[in-house]
Amino acid sequence: MTKGGIFHPEFKSMPWWWEAWQPPATPPIGLPTRTDVAIIGGGYAGLNAAIELARAGIDCTVMEANDFGFGASTRSGGAVSGGVSLGKGLGGKRRINDGAAETLAERLLSGASDSLALVEDIVKRENIECFWERSGRFAGAYTRKHYDQLSAKVEMFNRNADAQCVMVPKAQQHEEIGSDFYQGGMLVQRSGKLHPALYYKGLLDAARRYGIRLASRTNVERITGKRGAFRVRTSRGEMMAEQVIVATNGYTGDATPQLKRKLIPVASHIIATEELPDGLAKSLIPKGRTISDTPRVLCYYRLSPDGKRMLFGGRARFTAVTPEVSAPVLHRFMTDRFPQTKDAKVTHAWTGNVAFTFDFLPHMGQVKDGMHYCLGCNGSGVAMMTYLGHRTAQKIIGGGNRVSPFEELELPGQAGYGGTPWFLPLVGSYYRLRDRLDRFLDS
Repeated sequence: MTKGGIFHPEFKSMPWWWEAWQPPATPPIGLPTRTDVAIIGGGYAGLNAAIELARAGIDCTVMEANDFGFGASTRSGGAVSGGVSLGKGLGGKRRINDGAAETLAERLLSGASDSLALVEDIVKRENIECFWERSGRFAGAYTRKHYDQLSAKVEMFNRNADAQCVMVPKAQQHEEIGSDFYQGGMLVQRSGKLHPALYYKGLLDAARRYGIRLASRTNVERITGKRGAFRVRTSRGEMMAEQVIVATNGYTGDATPQLKRKLIPVASHIIATEELPDGLAKSLIPKGRTISDTPRVLCYYRLSPDGKRMLFGGRARFTAVTPEVSAPVLHRFMTDRFPQTKDAKVTHAWTGNVAFTFDFLPHMGQVKDGMHYCLGCNGSGVAMMTYLGHRTAQKIIGGGNRVSPFEELELPGQAGYGGTPWFLPLVGSYYRLRDRLDRFLDS
C-alpha cells in the first residue's frame, strides 16, 4: 500500500506488533455436546480464565468470534499500569465520601496493584518471551491544574497500590521525556510494559499445552438457561455448559444484551513510525518509560522494544475510522509533543476497541442467572483483563470463598442506553473543545 505525505511507501494497515506474530487462521473445531465452563471471548481475560481453570482440572471451551488474537489483545500499547489507571473512577465524591467507600477504594487499588504482579508471574511461569520489563510510567500533566490533581493522588496511590509515585516538576521533566509539552508530571515507578502480541501468543501456546478446547470463528448467538444448565447456541452448533464466562469486553454483542447496554465500546488508534535516526529515539524517552497524559482526549506512547520506533496511540477519533483519518491526527498529536519527529513517516496504523463502563472502573461478577462476566478494562486491558479473567476462574474454582473487590460493585447502566454509542462523536468534539479551553486558560 503506497501513500504520500506522512505515510511510508510500505505502509501497512495492521498492528506493528503483528510483524513479530500475526494471528493465524486456524480451522474451526467441532464443539462438544457439553463442557464444564464455556468462555465467550478469546482475549487476555478469556485465555487467562481458561488457563487457571485447566490448571485446576476443569474442562473448558473458549469461543472466539474471529481468529484467536485478532481483537484488542494484540492491538494495545502494551503498558501494564498496576493500579494507577483507576484514578479517574475513584476520584468522584460519590465513591469516597465516607469511610466504607474509602475502604472499598483502597481495596480496589490494592487489587489493581496485584494485576501487575500477576502478569509478571504468568510471564515467568509460562516462559513467555514478550519483552516484559518494569520500566515505569510518566504521566504528563496537560495543565498546571492537572499537575496539582496528580500531586493530590500520590499518597493514595503509594499507600494502597505501592505505586512508588513521585512528582516531576516541569523544570526536571527532560529527565523523563524530551518534550516541553507538559507542565511536569507524575512518575509511577511500579509500572511495566511488554509486547502485547507476543504475550498473547504465549498465553495461546499455554492454553494448547493445557489441553484447552479453542474454538475459533465461533460466534455465540444466544445463551439460555441458568447456572448448571446453560445452553449456548453458536454459529457452529449448540453446547451445554455448567458455567459461562463472558469475557468479550469491547466486542460485547447481542448474545448478552444485559451486559452490552452497560458497556461503551471506544476505538483506540495507534501508529508506528519508521526507525528513527540514531540518538533521536533515545532522546525522546531516555529511560524507556511508557507515557500517558491527562487531557480528556488522551494520548499514550512508548518506544518499540528495540528502542528504534515511536508507537503512539490515542483517541484520534472515539469510533473506528480508516488510517487515512486516524494516522494524520495521531501524527499531529505526536509532533505537538515532539516537534523533532515531524519528518518521521508512519509505517503502520491500526485500531482496537476498549470497553468503558459508566463508573470508569473494571468489573467482574454474575448476572441473575449465574452467568459470570469480566468486563470494562477502561483502557488498561493488559493488566486488568488478565487479572479479571484469572480471578473469575478462581471464583469458579473456589466457590464463594474468594472475593475480589471488583465484584463488590454493581455494574452500572444508563437509562436510555442500549449498547450503541451514537453519542461518541459528540463527546469527542466536546472533549476536544474543553481541552483547548483548559490549555488556553492555563497559558
